[in-house]
Amino acid sequence: MALQQLPRDDEMKDCIDNCLEAAQVCEWCADECADHGEEMAECIRLCRDVADLATLHARFMARDSDYHGELASICADACEACAEECEQHDHDHCQACAEVLPKCAESCREMAS
Repeated sequence: MALQQLPRDDEMKDCIDNCLEAAQVCEWCADECADHGEEMAECIRLCRDVADLATLHARFMARDSDYHGELASICADACEACAEECEQHDHDHCQACAEVLPKCAESCREMAS
């Protein structure tokens, strides 16, 4: 059975994709921010939180865990906080986060409801 044939609705598939994209951009941003010194500490922390929460949420959705709805809300909160932080920085990696994370937050909010 191909991955595309797994029994999930389109909303969940989109959320999984958004979470994995968010995790990827946040890992990149956190790594790049490490080269900019202590002033980027909060950005790094938030990006690492999002990367961990988003991958965990994607895994919970993939196995249709009873807890994915609760985790969706936490993931959305983290995405929103991280996007807000990243918007304050002119670095390309921060701007990429600020662009990607609202879409992840929105799809996670839909999963939480």
